[in-house]
Amino acid sequence: MVGTQPIIILRDNVERTRGQEAQRSNIMAAKAIASAVRTTLGPRGMDKMLVAPSGDIVITNDGATILHEIKVTHPGAKMIVEVAETQDDEVGDGTTTACILVGALMEEAERMLDQDIHPTVIANGYRLGMRKALEILDSQAIIAKDGNRDLLVKVAQTAVTGKSIEGVRDKIADIVVDAVTTIAEKKADGTYIVDEDDIIIKTMIGDHIDDAELVPGFIIDKTRVEEAMPKKVKEARIALLAHPLEITKTQVKSKIKITSSDQMKAFSEQEQKTLHALADAVAAAGANAVFCQKGIADPVQFYLTKLGIFAIQDVPEADMKALAKAVGGTIVNKVEDLSDDVIGSASAIEEMKDIKITKVSGCENPKTVSILLKGGSQVIVDELERAVYDAKRVVQDALEDGKFIVGGAAIDTELLLKIREYAASVGGRTQLAIEAFANIFEAIPRTLAENSGLDPIDIMVDLKAAHSEGKKYAGLDVFTGKIVDMYEAGVIEPVRVKRQAVQSASEAACMLIRVDDMMITQSHRPGQ
Repeated sequence: MVGTQPIIILRDNVERTRGQEAQRSNIMAAKAIASAVRTTLGPRGMDKMLVAPSGDIVITNDGATILHEIKVTHPGAKMIVEVAETQDDEVGDGTTTACILVGALMEEAERMLDQDIHPTVIANGYRLGMRKALEILDSQAIIAKDGNRDLLVKVAQTAVTGKSIEGVRDKIADIVVDAVTTIAEKKADGTYIVDEDDIIIKTMIGDHIDDAELVPGFIIDKTRVEEAMPKKVKEARIALLAHPLEITKTQVKSKIKITSSDQMKAFSEQEQKTLHALADAVAAAGANAVFCQKGIADPVQFYLTKLGIFAIQDVPEADMKALAKAVGGTIVNKVEDLSDDVIGSASAIEEMKDIKITKVSGCENPKTVSILLKGGSQVIVDELERAVYDAKRVVQDALEDGKFIVGGAAIDTELLLKIREYAASVGGRTQLAIEAFANIFEAIPRTLAENSGLDPIDIMVDLKAAHSEGKKYAGLDVFTGKIVDMYEAGVIEPVRVKRQAVQSASEAACMLIRVDDMMITQSHRPGQ
């Protein structure tokens, strides 16, 4: 008998997982990620404390932040973290929902794999279920064009409900809506377009979180170059310079030969005269404030101070551009180019007390606005900033699309019932996969109930009963445990957030289900 020679096609540092073991590995990873963030969902969700090796502490219930900080290593888990990051990048909110949906999809897939339903059948059923879900979301959408402020405020309030800064929810919602509507541009067809970079969020430690304010202008992390300059300038006329206010070196090598003290004196006087002329040119243009992208020479600072002109130097290019948009000015290269056409204006420039921040406020028609957030510690202002970022993004989504849905698990219950009806019309094994897809929408109301200390079975029975009677806005009030009209309760979300969560979760689950072989290359250990 001739022995067979084993054929090795993989390097010895490749770890291979095949068949059901690979599928189970990805399913367990998805369930673990969902489990890690599900307790943060909803108004009564809990927070996570994340401590970095350096000792830095993050306390948050933002799904994207949690998953980014924990730094997972499992390849399947990394894909789900990518789903959360994509959700955050595209729409700014709904990251926890997306992760819970992926976890529920993989859990349903595990049940079907145990029944010997093929992964391709499951993936096909999930895709059909996803298409139906997106159709239902569009048909259930509340259309409100022309920037309905009441709905936009409710969207912002819903986004920050459940965050640790909920005590100032109403004030933050008003600030965010004012910020977005101020910089939104209305197109010819009546729709809006918003550039999120035109809303700048700045934080400072000190005062109370209730002292947050919207600045119709710009906030810069710099202060005046000279203490003797005015701390506050009213009716500011702002010069924006890209070139330094100093004597620049020549492009070619040159030497000045001085042979007497008179020549030295003349040279020094000429230099001072040139620097004085730079300050005079700023004043002659009618400016009482100057922001310079480069440096300002000490003598020029002295002359500007004597003229009562406020000046800031070394302003980053990005800040210069944002400031120019805010004050309606134009950045010029030389002081000789300054004129009324390029000078920006603001009602006031003020240096903040106890902190290195300068506020340019009261711009007439600002194309950039700033939100200034305050808090007693870095941890608080960081979480406040994350909440405001989420609110800003969802209000932007709602304003651009003009389409809203109700939250509080109302839309999830509608999706659950309607996709089940659709599944019955398909037939075959695919029907089982579509029904499984419908089941994932139970995960949201169940999680909301669990996080609120309520019985999830009773809640699901009450929700299904209400929706069967045609109450499509019926959802869970997590504070009372009762089923109420979520539209009247003001729990409103942009359609875009839910669409993105359903789509991202479905596509990720379909990819993971079809994996039956994982080959992970390990790094070589020393000595190998």
